[in-house]
Amino acid sequence: MAVGGSSKLLKALNEAAALGHLLDHGELTRAELRALTGLSKPTISEAIRRLTEAGLVVGVGHETGRPGPNAEVYAVDAGAAYAVAMSVRDHSPALTAALYDLRGVQRARLEVPVDFAHTDPVRAVEEAIGELGVDRDRLAHVQLAVAGAFDPRDRVIHHVDVPGWSRAGLVDELQDRLGTVVGVDNDVNLAALAERAHGAAQGAESFVLLWLGDSGLGLAIDLGNGVMLRGARGGAGEIGYIPVGDGDFHDLVGPDAVRALAARYDTTDELLKELAGRIVLGLAAVVAVLDPPLVVIGGELARQYGAPLGEAVTKAMSNAAPLETAIAVSTVDDDAPLLGAADAAVSAVRESLLAALRQPTP
Repeated sequence: MAVGGSSKLLKALNEAAALGHLLDHGELTRAELRALTGLSKPTISEAIRRLTEAGLVVGVGHETGRPGPNAEVYAVDAGAAYAVAMSVRDHSPALTAALYDLRGVQRARLEVPVDFAHTDPVRAVEEAIGELGVDRDRLAHVQLAVAGAFDPRDRVIHHVDVPGWSRAGLVDELQDRLGTVVGVDNDVNLAALAERAHGAAQGAESFVLLWLGDSGLGLAIDLGNGVMLRGARGGAGEIGYIPVGDGDFHDLVGPDAVRALAARYDTTDELLKELAGRIVLGLAAVVAVLDPPLVVIGGELARQYGAPLGEAVTKAMSNAAPLETAIAVSTVDDDAPLLGAADAAVSAVRESLLAALRQPTP
C-alpha cells in the first residue's frame, strides 16, 4: 500500500474508533476519547473535526465542575441516520411501526389497523413510514418482525398467515421502493433479543424463549450473546408443529386450546395446573435436546397470567423433565418483537456507518 493510502486508512480507522466509543458511551470529551482510543491529542482532535464535518458528531455542551478550562462534550448527531422497526401480525393492530434515531431514542410510533387481505404490504409499509415523518434520505434500515420464517436463500417469508406477506419478491420490492436495507426476522427471535437486552434473560449465558401468543406459538433459541439459531431455512423454533398424541403442540396450548381451557375451569389455579401440564409436554423435549440454563415464557399468555404461570410450569417441569433448568416469565412490558426489531435496526445502522468509515475514500 502506498504511503498516502496507508495514511487515509489510518484516519478512517481513527474516525471509526472515535465514533464507536461515542455510540457506546453517549457523551464524551476529547480527553475521554483519547483515554478510550489510546490516540494522541492531535489525532483525536482531527478525527472529531472530520466526524463533525461529515454530520455524524456534534458538540453538546461543556463539562463543568473540574479544574482548568471547561472541556467540550461531544455526542453522535442523533439525526444523522434513522431506523424503523415494524411488527406485522394477523390480528389488530396488523402493523405497528416505530422510528428510532442513531442514539436509539424512539422518535415516533403508530399502530395501523391494516386489512392485508385487501391491502398490498408494500403500500402499507410505505404509508406507515410516511406517517412516521422520517426523512427518507436519512432512513438507513427497516427491520420487520413477522410471524413466519424468512429464508435467506430465496428471500421469501414462509409459514406466515398474514395475507400477501409470503409473496415471492416482496422483500426485494420493499427495498427498491423504500431505497434502503430491509431486514426480516421471525417475531419470536426478535422478542428474544428484547428479552436479553431488557428483560428476564439479561446476563444469561444462553436461553430459550417459549412464546405463547394470541396468534400462535414459537420458540427462539439464543446460543449466547444474542446469537440466534435460525436453521438452514430460517424455520428453527416452529415448536407448534411438534407431534403430541394425535395432534401437535399447537393443538394443546395454542390460542384456541387455551380459550377452551379457560371456559372449562372455574379457578385460575385449576386452569394454570392443566395448562402447565400441557406446556411441559413440548417444553420437556426442548430441554432434553438443548439443555438450556434458562427458559423464558413470553407472549400475551405470559403477560396475562404472569408469575403464577411460571410457578406452575416450574412445578410441572420438576416432575417431567430429565434435566433441570430455570423457568422465568418475561419481564418485557412493551411489544417485545417490536422492541427487538428496534434493537436490531439501530445496531444495523451503527454497524453500517462504522463499516463505511473504515473504508477510506479514494
